[in-house]
Amino acid sequence: MNHIIFYFTGTGNSLWVARKIGEELERLSPTCTVKIIPITRLQAGTTGKVELSTSPNASTTVGLVFPVHAWGVPSIILRSLDLLREGGYYYALAVNAGQVANTLVQLSREMEKRGLTLSAGFSIRMPSNYLPFGEAPKEETQRTCFREAEGKLKQVARVILDRLNLPVEKGPFWQNLILSGLHRMSAQHFPSMDKRFLVQESCTSCGVCERICPVENIRLENGRPVWMHHCEQCYACIQWCPVEAIQYGKGTMGKKRYHHPEITLQDMERARETSKN
Repeated sequence: MNHIIFYFTGTGNSLWVARKIGEELERLSPTCTVKIIPITRLQAGTTGKVELSTSPNASTTVGLVFPVHAWGVPSIILRSLDLLREGGYYYALAVNAGQVANTLVQLSREMEKRGLTLSAGFSIRMPSNYLPFGEAPKEETQRTCFREAEGKLKQVARVILDRLNLPVEKGPFWQNLILSGLHRMSAQHFPSMDKRFLVQESCTSCGVCERICPVENIRLENGRPVWMHHCEQCYACIQWCPVEAIQYGKGTMGKKRYHHPEITLQDMERARETSKN
């Protein structure tokens, strides 16, 4: 059996989840083939690069691993759905800090519009990386989160191998009503919300932000980052800046940054380069 796992990540959480589910699939089924691919490899709007040559077929499982953005599906994932193919077994892992809300229901409905079926969808809790809401959690809290996520992914892998059809996971009623409603109202404004990013004098012009932005929304002008207003709100730039010179308004100043401790800057840069080739 072949497994294709598409992921989108800004701070490494979703890449880590994609790797872990891939490792578990290989452990349980040693003869299987697992490919882990950045979603930016698909031609999708302004971030399109190269159309994937391998089309899913009836014997392929296709996973979508992505962060929940403002209680909904990131726009790059929605744009990429048009390039997926009918057939095969589709599942999704929605990475979130405890408020998955109606995200997977939203994804299922959007896939159905395109003739695709989401056979299973799971909420995977990871440390929050949305800096305006709070700084990085303590390391002990992070380790607990990773351990619990690994345990759940072991269960998810068996569901995938058995190709079970299950209802997608969702949050409690109040999340689905209130938070998902907020997502519907705000999602259209995400691309231009990068206007709130600020660069402090401590910027060293290292170019990390430009190199790791997964959608090429940043370029350096006179040694300083400039945002191009097709932002995905992934927060890669602010979380990976080595001198914390990037802020999002004034609410992020002095807050401890977060990116997954097992994902390196080189991993992020390699994913970006893979998308370009």
